[in-house]
Amino acid sequence: MAGPARLTRVAGAGEEAGAAGPAAPASLRGAPRTVGPSSTRATIHDVAAAAGVSRQTVTRAMNGLYGISTATKERVLAAAAALDYRPSRFGRGLVTGGDRQLGLVVNDLRNPYSPELAAAVLGLAAGRGWDVMLADVGLAGDSDRAVQALGQQTDVVVGYLGARAPEWIERLGSVPVVELDPAGEVLRAAVRIDPSTAIEELADHLVRTGVRHPVIVDASDTGRPSSRGRLMLDALRRRGYLPEVAIADAPTSEHGAAMTARALERFRRVDAVLAFNDLMALGVLAACRRAGRDVPGDVRVVGVDGLALGTLVAPALTTLAVDLDAVAREALDLALGMLSGGLPRSGAAVQRTVRHRLLLRESA
Repeated sequence: MAGPARLTRVAGAGEEAGAAGPAAPASLRGAPRTVGPSSTRATIHDVAAAAGVSRQTVTRAMNGLYGISTATKERVLAAAAALDYRPSRFGRGLVTGGDRQLGLVVNDLRNPYSPELAAAVLGLAAGRGWDVMLADVGLAGDSDRAVQALGQQTDVVVGYLGARAPEWIERLGSVPVVELDPAGEVLRAAVRIDPSTAIEELADHLVRTGVRHPVIVDASDTGRPSSRGRLMLDALRRRGYLPEVAIADAPTSEHGAAMTARALERFRRVDAVLAFNDLMALGVLAACRRAGRDVPGDVRVVGVDGLALGTLVAPALTTLAVDLDAVAREALDLALGMLSGGLPRSGAAVQRTVRHRLLLRESA
């Protein structure tokens, strides 16, 4: 039985020593070879031979170090890409055993969603012989460096890449990538997290319970409604509502409280607030309490995510819940399939969907 998964920090991109690994057979030296899912993994010797450089030059090129020309670096990287070469983690001393390493990208560990996701991934990884290395790109001083370092130290990367997915996937090179809830076109593999059905069920529930004047408390750094906010807005409009939308810069409880306080002051007839996530919904509950508005008597409150903390507040939070265990399971299944060669590394065959469900509690 596999032991517990280990959660490891991401080493900086400049921490690695020279790349190593077993020497290639003499017959392979001096000529490039094709490496596929079922063939032997390319070594640093193969790349050096294909590019006509030394092992040390390959190490410098792969790690972005000084001391080689741009033309040489590009030649080495092209050879590495053609051979699907990845530097040996074991030769660099970055791991102490043979377990596979999964890189997990989150965007803010201060949001309880991120630790709950990490716990789901770690729990599943333990049973499959994986260790997990985590990078928080929201809190990292240099998120580009954090992502690049993660790719150098892991076998596959899973997580939230957001709008920067194209450039970060390019930095990850040949590392298999499974995006969670991708913001745009899927470039590798992905697990989509789809709230649309649950939003439709919520809108029907609001109609049945007599809601007349809902407000959406959204979060977006563009000043325009988020994709989730647009789904809410569309579902409500199709049922005859004319909802107000308050858009915060960030999906925090503080922003949720501030947006709700303004909405309650400006629109006195507000009788429901749909928040971008559970964290903002906690701020909504606090703002209603401070304004003397009873929940759910005067105002119904709904969040999104299904976090455990929603059961610890009074009234308990109604939410559109997502099964993070299912998200982790789909992501790891895709990762294993890509690493084994049983699945392609991009395309419709490596996309999955996990849907939210309406979880009615006291607040609505």
